[in-house]
Amino acid sequence: MLLYIIRHGEPDYGTDSLTELGKLQAEAVAKRLQKSGINAVYTSPLGRAIQTAEPTCRLLGLDYKTEEWIHELQGEEFTTYPDGEKRSITTLQGKLLRENGEMNIPFDRMFESKALAQSNIESAFNYIRDNGRNFLERLGYKEENGIYRILRPNEDRVALFCHAISSRVWLSELLHIPLHIMWSSFYAHFHTGVTIIDFKNYENGFTTPKCYCYTDTSHLYEAGLDVCHPKNSKI
Repeated sequence: MLLYIIRHGEPDYGTDSLTELGKLQAEAVAKRLQKSGINAVYTSPLGRAIQTAEPTCRLLGLDYKTEEWIHELQGEEFTTYPDGEKRSITTLQGKLLRENGEMNIPFDRMFESKALAQSNIESAFNYIRDNGRNFLERLGYKEENGIYRILRPNEDRVALFCHAISSRVWLSELLHIPLHIMWSSFYAHFHTGVTIIDFKNYENGFTTPKCYCYTDTSHLYEAGLDVCHPKNSKI
């Protein structure tokens, strides 16, 4: 199984919908996913994710299913590190997440990181971890101590439309990367960026998730949309 994790297009957060640019981005990623042979579509219940998924469903003649657990985090990512002011961990300079030996904190102790320890993100991580495992089990892969038992070989190519923060939390779990390292080292804010995770169906009945690409935006370049411009304006 190939799992395509896609961030929504440029949003108007006030109305939880896509901007005109976001709609262009959604059309661009839809053409890419059509060529990729997607045959199942899931989405966060939030409007900006659903609107991003709709062009893909239209091109492929598919209906989407909503997954409540992959909605964007709401407050769980806030920390008072390092100065007592409440802020998103995403806004912290990577230096604060890696200095003084912090980068060597292993996965099983990652919530000892000073920034994470002063937030409520552990509960959000556990929620996404548990529900993400349930989602994968429904698709045929049951997590067992870091590896996945293949309950039934799945050859689908599955698209999941979601959000920058929640997807990074899930990738931390899937790829066993400490969350504070995900935050300091992996940028995930390009709209409609595509991450591909492979669950290969081995004959021994077990598999592990392998990342083929991370937040790729080649479809935006093909559509003439400049991802490096602050407003993703036309080249």
